[in-house]
Amino acid sequence: MTHPLTALVADLGGTNTRVALTDGDIVRTDSIKRFRNADHADLPAVLRAYMAEQTVIPDAACVAMAGPVRDGVGELTNLNWLVEREAVAAATGATTVAVLNDLQAQGHALDRLTPDVLTTILPGQSAGTHAARLVVGVGTGMNAAAVYRLGDRTLVPPSEAGHVSLPAQDTDELRLLDWIAAKHGTPGLEDVLSGRGFERVYAWLCDEAGSTDLLDAGAIMQGVNDGSNARAEEAARMFVRMLGRATSNLALVHLPFGGIYLCGGVARHFSPHLKRLGFEAAFKDKGRFADFMHQFPVYLVDDDYAALSGSAAHLIELIG
Repeated sequence: MTHPLTALVADLGGTNTRVALTDGDIVRTDSIKRFRNADHADLPAVLRAYMAEQTVIPDAACVAMAGPVRDGVGELTNLNWLVEREAVAAATGATTVAVLNDLQAQGHALDRLTPDVLTTILPGQSAGTHAARLVVGVGTGMNAAAVYRLGDRTLVPPSEAGHVSLPAQDTDELRLLDWIAAKHGTPGLEDVLSGRGFERVYAWLCDEAGSTDLLDAGAIMQGVNDGSNARAEEAARMFVRMLGRATSNLALVHLPFGGIYLCGGVARHFSPHLKRLGFEAAFKDKGRFADFMHQFPVYLVDDDYAALSGSAAHLIELIG
């Protein structure tokens, strides 16, 4: 039965914002509109533009944003926008308002995912319904969020995992780390595991070879897809190895026996290549804990509306 809640949900990225209405936790796909952030002064301006075309005032609103959130206030990582609950309420008319990091919203969406949007990367082992899970997002940026079930409630603590130190284990990776440090400052996971991070790995390989033939992420990925660029293949292998290692490090911190869910545009582009480029070997490269790593299933999520439906699911739990 559909929950009677009518909610406004927004997925706020550094470049675009998507806004939609929901019937309970079901996103009304016909109501989704995309706004270019550059065309608006701030998020309330986006929300007012959306509401100007609606005939209903939402009961609640939730914003999932690409940036850290604390006490209902968030700041975009790649755009100088501040998001506050009170401003969202004023722009929408909603009486209940939540602001989440976008990976928190992805975590709240896990119980709404259907089998057709999941691809198994590693099978893992079955676990109880209340086992911890982990969402790892790789796109314009990188982040991760653990997902816990406490009774009938979902708890997704905020995180900024993309900015922890870059793990480097062999001489090649140490050279990459030093190169990033010299060019861009202290290296974090996001300096490799993101769209621009993939470009940096390729640029490092060009520098090592004395080449100036730099490419953007799309062109590098095309070279991987059609097998036309050996350097792109090498960059992709380094990227996948780092992704496997970073994901396994996070798995040992959170013990997500209920599964690890990779999401985000860059993760989706790499999905066909993860197995052949060594994701599994890097994920299980944990010495005497290698066998332990076989317990964690890993999935790729291909659901463009997950942050929106997760926002709606969070509001339903919030209201009760």
